[in-house]
Amino acid sequence: MAATIALLPVLTLPVLTLTACGAGDTSGTTPAGAQASPAPTDDPVAAVRKVDSVAALLPAETRESGTLRVGSSIGFPPGAYYPNGQDKPPAGQDIDIADAVAKVLGVKLERQSASFETILPALDSGKYDFGTGNFGVTTERLKSIDFVTYINDGQGFAVKKGNTALKTKVTDLAQLCGLTIGTGAGTTFEATLTAQKGVCAKAGKKPYDVKVYSENGATLTALQQGRIDVIMSTINGLRYQASQPASQTTFLGEYHRLDVGFAFKKSSSLTKAFQAAVNELIKDGTYARILKKWGTSPSAIEASRINPPEHT
Repeated sequence: MAATIALLPVLTLPVLTLTACGAGDTSGTTPAGAQASPAPTDDPVAAVRKVDSVAALLPAETRESGTLRVGSSIGFPPGAYYPNGQDKPPAGQDIDIADAVAKVLGVKLERQSASFETILPALDSGKYDFGTGNFGVTTERLKSIDFVTYINDGQGFAVKKGNTALKTKVTDLAQLCGLTIGTGAGTTFEATLTAQKGVCAKAGKKPYDVKVYSENGATLTALQQGRIDVIMSTINGLRYQASQPASQTTFLGEYHRLDVGFAFKKSSSLTKAFQAAVNELIKDGTYARILKKWGTSPSAIEASRINPPEHT
């Protein structure tokens, strides 16, 4: 999912975007009506301890250094956002799961905030050991990226509350013909909309228009101001956003499910250790507690997988 419209460090309203996805830029404008979205106070990660048999799966150089560099796209709740401002630590489901995996592996994370679209290209250069940002597993990405899955999310749509352009769940992109759609740069949403743009011509309808935003606050502002009709973004992000009165959005349901995973350069030596760590968290109940904390329990997976095929 890159996955994905987002909440910004200066914007503490649950905005949407990058997933399948991904989260977005860490700068932007604050939409009208934005309010603080405080993080839940419970801490299921606190009790997690190193599991020697899992840590042993790490390459020797990682065990010796004791650190991993992670490029994190900090965007929207419940995935990853800044509930207390950009100068304070981020919070969210992705943050908790990554931190819990690191504790199982007995390593510390050096987290670097980065824009969503820059993380995957930076993996091959070695800038980061892995990336997080609600990255959806797609056939195209699997050509150059390794994934270790930790949740199932996907693509969905939202409109401004009271908007009558779309009244029902989007099951066919032809329903969007003649509308203006806002989404995030470098996301699966953008790729899907671009690839399927011919559906309107086939249906004899006016094509839809796609506006791409690198700042997620700008996407929500555009929706609120009527410059776009609908947002395409991550299911969990849009659902969370719609639950916040200040956003004034309505979630139109799921369109396409995608597995979401930690991203690594191709043939990474870290994937087996990460898979085992996620499965350890599933087994001991920490995983379920993290998802419950962030309201994403319906997106739970039964077991982590390395490079599963894209959902069809």
